[in-house]
Amino acid sequence: MKTVMQKIRTLAISLIICSCAQNNGSRVQAQNTTPEDTTTRQVTLLFAGDLMQHDGQIKAARTADGYDYTDVFARVKPEVSRYDIAVANFEVTLAGPPYKGYPCFSAPDEYLRAIIDAGFDVMLTSNNHSCDTRAKGLERTIVMMDSLKMPHLGTYRHQKEREQNYPFIIERNGIRIAMLNFTYGTNGIPVPPPYIVNLEDTAQIAKDIIAAKKKDADVIIAFPHWGIEYASLPSNAQRKLTQWMLNKGVDHVIGGHPHVVQPFEVSEDNKGNKHLTVYSLGNYVSNMTKPHTDGGAMVTMTLTKKNGKTAMTDCDYSLFWVSRPQTSGRKNFRIYPVGWTTDEMNAAERSLRERYLSLTRTLFEKHNKGIKEKLVTE
Repeated sequence: MKTVMQKIRTLAISLIICSCAQNNGSRVQAQNTTPEDTTTRQVTLLFAGDLMQHDGQIKAARTADGYDYTDVFARVKPEVSRYDIAVANFEVTLAGPPYKGYPCFSAPDEYLRAIIDAGFDVMLTSNNHSCDTRAKGLERTIVMMDSLKMPHLGTYRHQKEREQNYPFIIERNGIRIAMLNFTYGTNGIPVPPPYIVNLEDTAQIAKDIIAAKKKDADVIIAFPHWGIEYASLPSNAQRKLTQWMLNKGVDHVIGGHPHVVQPFEVSEDNKGNKHLTVYSLGNYVSNMTKPHTDGGAMVTMTLTKKNGKTAMTDCDYSLFWVSRPQTSGRKNFRIYPVGWTTDEMNAAERSLRERYLSLTRTLFEKHNKGIKEKLVTE
């Protein structure tokens, strides 16, 4: 027979074993049950068009100490800066002096610094002018953007760099956004090896879409450089490629190259997902004077993530017009949101501004679908 002390010891051991079993069960249960994340997260994005730098712009920005573009972006800076992510097409190279405009662009470094100061967060570098200054321009553009900590996508120094950095992923507020950027060509200038410029190759784009999904992207946005210059409506090729990309898993398509705005559309697939297609944002700033080319549009969207699903919950656009020194009599170019006062403009500026607004709004009234205009004011 067990002594009293042996009985007490046995009872104590039993209690310890029971307690441990209960605690272990609790831990297993806790590990196997992941609380559902019901937090609603949002990220806002702004998209702008072609950042050009013609000879007239370089001359206008010249100062005794270098180049100053502050006045160019001053009136759009508040709008650009208030978005979580602002993206634009950098359609020049930074090959160093001598600086030059069309047809082979090499812009001052101060231009990129001003773009960063204006609030832009990501630069697209794959376009038909990527190879304007050959290997030197490809290399130095990447080096300058890296040194100034400006995220970029579309051109790479070699295949390994592309593999490490593409598809481009940017995360804000817990939402992972994959961006793809490619161009129809490089104006007949061969891409010098080992440099890479992303080209419009559907086999490669399909692989990149798969890679973006493997990187756990919540949203995939494609930025094609495509279309017919100065055409106000998208080509059949643009429409066909858009549908192909949406079918492959791209969520939104934001295009550029024609140097004029083309229609914007919001479509809905059979699962109820909304997709924004912007065929062309037009010029953001340039020295072009043809009708439609002296202004552009900024498109914005809100992405909302809840219960693991991310969707576009809002989008709109705003128009702006670019004033040139030849018209204004001032030293530099200015980007004016259309809601901005015209008090500081002369009669010639007001007339050109109204021409741009009339042409663009007439086009959009006929062809835009599911997206509204907003006014950006002072």
